[in-house]
Amino acid sequence: MKNYIKIISACTIILFFQNCTAQKTDPQTVNNLVSSDEFTFHADRAFPMNQDVVNIANSMPNAAGQRIFDLSGEGYSIEIKKNNLDVVLPYFGRTFNPNYGTTDNSYRFISKDYTLTKSRSKKGNWVYKIKPNDVKNVSDINIEIFKNGKASTSVRSNDRQPISYDGYISKNEEIKEKEKL
Repeated sequence: MKNYIKIISACTIILFFQNCTAQKTDPQTVNNLVSSDEFTFHADRAFPMNQDVVNIANSMPNAAGQRIFDLSGEGYSIEIKKNNLDVVLPYFGRTFNPNYGTTDNSYRFISKDYTLTKSRSKKGNWVYKIKPNDVKNVSDINIEIFKNGKASTSVRSNDRQPISYDGYISKNEEIKEKEKL
């Protein structure tokens, strides 16, 4: 009986600390970011659609044995500004037209010509549909933003299997003039 109490106590403490460290934003801040159409999506996890990629990753030594790739702290993001879409996301999956260079295997591009549509879902979440017109391999990017600041993104491509990401949104970081030089 004492072992059960210890296990339950340990699980409760872990869940408490996990909830304390979770990224949450108040709904008013989320509404301000969405109404301005300028924010940054920070990717915390990637979910590849191809089971072969998951099997290969799980066959590595010390693999976690799951279908989720942890990206937290790596700086992967989608930054939306007026007339500027900056995407830096990794890709795990099957490509139909592979490039042998290492720079074209992920989603890294800046689009100046894109179409952005915003709507609300039945549950009250914001849904962004972004179609970059000047990027050859990405057909569309969908971002669903929840009321607490969490977000889910999926990227569809012309030459790759789809992939989705989970994370959160925040205000765009201002770059000082000295840092630009």
